[in-house]
This record gives sequence, C-alpha cells and structure tokens, in this order.
Amino acid sequence: MKNDNPFLLKGYKSKELFCDREKELKRLCENIENSIDTTLVSPRRMGKTGLILHLFEHYKKNKSIECLYVDINFATSQADFIKLLSESILKKFPEKTTIGKLFMKLLKGFRPIIRFDAISGEPQIEISYKTETEKTHTLQGILQFLNAQKPLIVLAIDEFQQINDFPETNTEAMLRSTIQHLHNIRFVFCGSKKTMMTDMFANAKRPFYASTQFMYLDKINAKKYTSFIEKLFRKNDKGIDIEVIEFILDWTRTHTFYTQSLCNMVFSMTEKDTTVDIKTVKNACLELLERNEPTFFQYKELLSISQWKYLTAVAKENSLEQPSAKSFLMKYNIGSPTDSQRLKQSLLDKDLLLETITKEQRSYQVADVFFSRWLESNL
Repeated sequence: MKNDNPFLLKGYKSKELFCDREKELKRLCENIENSIDTTLVSPRRMGKTGLILHLFEHYKKNKSIECLYVDINFATSQADFIKLLSESILKKFPEKTTIGKLFMKLLKGFRPIIRFDAISGEPQIEISYKTETEKTHTLQGILQFLNAQKPLIVLAIDEFQQINDFPETNTEAMLRSTIQHLHNIRFVFCGSKKTMMTDMFANAKRPFYASTQFMYLDKINAKKYTSFIEKLFRKNDKGIDIEVIEFILDWTRTHTFYTQSLCNMVFSMTEKDTTVDIKTVKNACLELLERNEPTFFQYKELLSISQWKYLTAVAKENSLEQPSAKSFLMKYNIGSPTDSQRLKQSLLDKDLLLETITKEQRSYQVADVFFSRWLESNL
C-alpha cells in the first residue's frame, strides 16, 4: 500500500513536505558560495539532518556542485571514520561514474576489502592498517582526492563531536591541518552536543578555533509550522482547525520530530472529508505515550532513584529556570543546591536534559518531549 502520509519521520522526500528553514537554507548557501565552512548545531531531532538533505536538494540540478553526507555518530576511531566516509563517497559516486572509477583506483592502494550488501546493494568497506600513521595518511588521502575533483564538494559530517572520543588523540589537529588546505570542499560540521561543539570551534586553544561560521538550529516558527500543518491536511482532503494545531504545537513544544510524529498519527487516524477534533489529537497523544513506554521504563533502569526523581520534577515544571531555587528544592524534596547542580549535570551528560540559553535566561527541560509528557502525567 502506498504511504501517502505527508508528515515524514525520517529521510527527505521533497521541499513540499519540508517546513520553513528558509533563513537557514539561505545562510548555508551563502557560506558555500563564499568559501565559508559552517558549524551547524542543534538539539537531537530538531531537524538538522533534514535541513542538510534540503540543502542537497537545492543543489541537485547544479552540476558544478556535488553534495556528500556522512554520519559518524557510531564511529569510535579514525578507522571507522575512514570506512563511513569511503562508503558515502561510493554511494554518491558508483564505480561506473568517472569519479567513482578514480576513487576505486585510490582505494585499491589502501588494500581494502569491498563488499556490497545483498539487500540494499550499498558498499561495505574494510581496510587493514599496519600502523597508526597509515590511518592518518589514508584519511588525508581521501580528503585530498575529493578536493582534486572538478565539481565543488559540499561535505556534511554529522555528529562531528564524536572525534573527541577517538583513541587517536591527534585526529582533531590532523583534520584541521589538512582541511585548511582544501579549497574545493565546503565543510558543514554538524553536532547535537552544543557544549562540546562550541568548545571545539570557539575555544582559542582548540585547532578548529574561529575556522567556521557558527549556526544554531532552533525551533521552527510556530506561525509557519501552523500554516504548514494546515496546508498538508487540507491538501489531502482533511480539515483541521487552528486551535487544534495550536494544541499540537504546545504539547510537542514545537520540537520538529515530536510535532511530526503527532501529526503523522493524527493524520493516519483521520478519514478523508472529515475535520480533526481535539479528542482525536488527545487520543493520538495517549497512543504515542503508550507505544513509547518500554523505552521510558528502560530509562528508569539506567538511572538512580535521585536522578529519576529529578527528571520527574523538571517534567512537572515543564521548564526549569532556577534549579537552585529554594521553592523548587523543597517542592520536590531535591536536597541542597549542590545536590541539584550535581543531578542536573549528570542528566545533561546523559542527554536526558536539554539546556536552552538565551540573552535573558538559562532553562532546562526533559530532552525527550514524549518522555517528559509521560512523566508529567503518570507520576
């Protein structure tokens, strides 16, 4: 059966199913066309990868630009980085293409084992290294190969902060030393850990200091999201009132993934030529929380009693602005300001709390919106 649900939860289909990000797209294009590398940071599931794929779609018909995406979230070493980058290149430039043939010739000099997945047909590469220096030379060689190609290369590296965890402690300095001489590649360094990414690119003691333009991806404008949601429902012969959309955006905190998820379910629960009512939306909310309960209970297994209690307190506050305030500590029996600081930091380190910093204040929320709503309603 054809899936005609317009509220996508993964991947990228078309600009018609992509909401806003016009300013962000324009800025990325300006950077690319003016020889500027970009550091793109956003909380998880805010639509960072979608924006990159939207950028790639923008350049799809431009034969003078080729776009590559590599996600190194699960990379634990330079070898993993090389493997993922090489596979991305072969996926973009198959062996039958001119660039693909040249890249295969380069790879063969590294003594690789190249297989193709029996189901997806995508390349899988394994390279053996006799010394640590070989890894460095291989990675440098691949980047220099891309730099030598005729089209301008846009290379987006997702979860770039992972290189901090590589056992090869020279990775950051080596990459910076290599990249500064690559004039035919525009880099987009993406990351979801704001503190780590900021330190990498804004700390004068780090190799990548002041080498890129910093860009933070925040929530989509509520008015634009409202218009987008209404348009997609009506385009598919389903009505939805503005008040109902406002409830959806409030419940999901206008966080892209959670908004898309709720709209996807509401859309699937609504027949054609009918109008969505608030009861349907609330039923969809309950269904989503129920489906995610196994994950929520798994969180509990990984946390101490104090951490779980602290997360619950933050969820019930919706947004915590003063974690050391006496009223908050007493209301939820947290303990001392020092206890609150320790618990808050431990949950930030686990990516279970989201820190938002503005000119006016610093606030904290449970990072997983569905988890937050579940804690708020169940405990």
